[in-house]
Amino acid sequence: MSPSRLEAFSDGVFAIAITLLVLDIHVPEPSATADLAHELGAQWPSYVAYAISFLTIGIIWINHHAMMRRLKAVDHGMLTLNLLLLLVVALLPFTTALMAAYLQKSGGEHLAAAIYSGSCLLMGVAFAVTNRHALVVNPGLLAAPLDDARRRAILLRAVAGVVPYAIATALAAVSSYATLAICGAIALYYALPFATGSDTTAAPT
Repeated sequence: MSPSRLEAFSDGVFAIAITLLVLDIHVPEPSATADLAHELGAQWPSYVAYAISFLTIGIIWINHHAMMRRLKAVDHGMLTLNLLLLLVVALLPFTTALMAAYLQKSGGEHLAAAIYSGSCLLMGVAFAVTNRHALVVNPGLLAAPLDDARRRAILLRAVAGVVPYAIATALAAVSSYATLAICGAIALYYALPFATGSDTTAAPT
């Protein structure tokens, strides 16, 4: 299979996942007694979770494109690892909705936050492992050889992107708001041009 075909399939999954995120934002039911502004404002956890997850999936998509562009071929290992990455990406709409629904609750909010940040953590790990397969395990897949320093730099950025998610997941037991804030900060950081360039594979993940 060519890298372009694998990328096209992956793009479809990314597109569906990023679109499904908006389904958790609902139009308030018209009511003679309810205030629309209040009803819309009450959904702020859904808005915040949507924005963070949209950025997260968007950035991993950009980095996935950069990874695919470096390849001239893919092997069975690459196909399997890429499927595992897409499995977690496709799960993000569910974990996003879970986080938004339980953020302000007095029960289950810590577990919901852990599941959300944990899904982001798994996505980052899957992305880093997929990169490692192409850069270290089977460098013959690369379209052009990369020196050891360049390969280490790419992998270091990928692993470094995973660390904050591990911290966010650990903090979920203390504060679901802190977990959401860290996930938001990670997404905003990697959305900046200097953090995610055309040839970088850091995972905001």
